[in-house]
Amino acid sequence: MKQFLFALLFAASLLAQPKPQAAQTGPQPAQPGVQELDESERIRLDVTRVNVLFAVTDKRGRFVTDLDQETFEVFEGKNRQQILEFVRESDLPLRLAILIDTSNSIRDRFRFQQEAAVEFLKSVMRPAQDKAVVVSFDTSPETVSDLTGDLDALEKAIREMRPGGGTALYDAIFFACRDKLGQDQPRHKYRRAMIIISDGEDTQSRYTRDQALEMAHKADVVVYGISTNITRIQTDGDKVLKYFASETGGLTFFPFKVEDLAQSFENIANEMRHQYSVLYRPEPLRADGEYHEVNIRVKNRKDYSVRARKGYYAPKFN
Repeated sequence: MKQFLFALLFAASLLAQPKPQAAQTGPQPAQPGVQELDESERIRLDVTRVNVLFAVTDKRGRFVTDLDQETFEVFEGKNRQQILEFVRESDLPLRLAILIDTSNSIRDRFRFQQEAAVEFLKSVMRPAQDKAVVVSFDTSPETVSDLTGDLDALEKAIREMRPGGGTALYDAIFFACRDKLGQDQPRHKYRRAMIIISDGEDTQSRYTRDQALEMAHKADVVVYGISTNITRIQTDGDKVLKYFASETGGLTFFPFKVEDLAQSFENIANEMRHQYSVLYRPEPLRADGEYHEVNIRVKNRKDYSVRARKGYYAPKFN
């Protein structure tokens, strides 16, 4: 009898012990006293979305602005992507970086650069909507005027600059993208552009050309180059400016005097107001930190050209 009672008590003790919890795979109810995040506050680490701004032109170089989503195809590598959002961009706030070469190599053209920078800002910036940062670079980059919408302050800072020293162009691009243009979030709510006024020569940067380009990609920055080369013969520096512009979806201009700048500025301003935007989630999704090529095509219109950045760097999740 005693053995039977002992066995009965032992079995009862086993039943009273808490059962091991099974792995929970679905959404769980909120804990008492813990505030639930609404959808806008949740961080979705498993979702990556790529936003690409691009312009479409015809054979004569005129902007084509009346196309709809069904007109376009987006490919990442060989994989066609589904467009989640499509917008005709015309009025996004601008975030601009004006990079001005203050090295000794452009001393005789420095006044030209100052006039170019001031005229550009006057032609594109809108009060209470757009902001710009001015960065000078010789042996190292320096913030001349931080990100602001005050056009008078920007002009004053530009006119007070003086030339001298080496040329750290790549460092200036890297710094302006990482520390200035890459800050405002969410990124698809702003249009980021960098205007480089320089001869394109680099003699002192710590970062390489491709490291600077990588940072421009990561900050979603379109680069426009304004060459200060007045020889009418393309230099290695001109090729550098064209490289940054081509890889990010921008353009390079070669005005030979201040009077030639008006059309260049008008072209840049028109492009920034007449771009399209697509947003997609890469399939397959690779959060590998690597560079992924993107190609946007216009269906059945070989006479239309698309200018956009050529790829992006995916985030890397540990």
